[in-house]
Amino acid sequence: MSHSYIPFELYKRKWIFNHKDLPVSDDDKAMIKPLSDKSAMEVWNKWISNKSSRTEQFTKGDWPAKQDAWSATEHWQAAWDAGDNTLPEAIIDHIQWSDDTTVYFCYEKYQVIETRWDVFVRNWKCFLFFDDGPLLVSPQQKQAIMFEQNGQYKLGTRG
Repeated sequence: MSHSYIPFELYKRKWIFNHKDLPVSDDDKAMIKPLSDKSAMEVWNKWISNKSSRTEQFTKGDWPAKQDAWSATEHWQAAWDAGDNTLPEAIIDHIQWSDDTTVYFCYEKYQVIETRWDVFVRNWKCFLFFDDGPLLVSPQQKQAIMFEQNGQYKLGTRG
């Protein structure tokens, strides 16, 4: 599946990666690729849901709506507020992907960012400036994470 991208300079949420308190290197910025609406929709329909366009709309038949898709619920807010950029330990334990694994950070059907696992790990706090239920998935891997506004996240496996 080949994707089309929005140039980073034109991405309307680019400020989250230009925040002075959470600097993102130029090398990492080059690997943060917002998808065009059409490509975002293709990723969402294929890997998340072809029925719902946002997390709170998931219904029966959507894999994220299945209780057994999620193995653990943990808290991310404290780690986000902490001084260092380390991901919560449970995420590191759950996901053992190589640095160059392609990941999609999916805010909703038309807001998806393609990046690499190592870039997400270094800059995860920036991605979470918008925390209304985004999911992190990888086409090559079954593990998934859903971040919730209440400061929790769920670790799971894609159906």
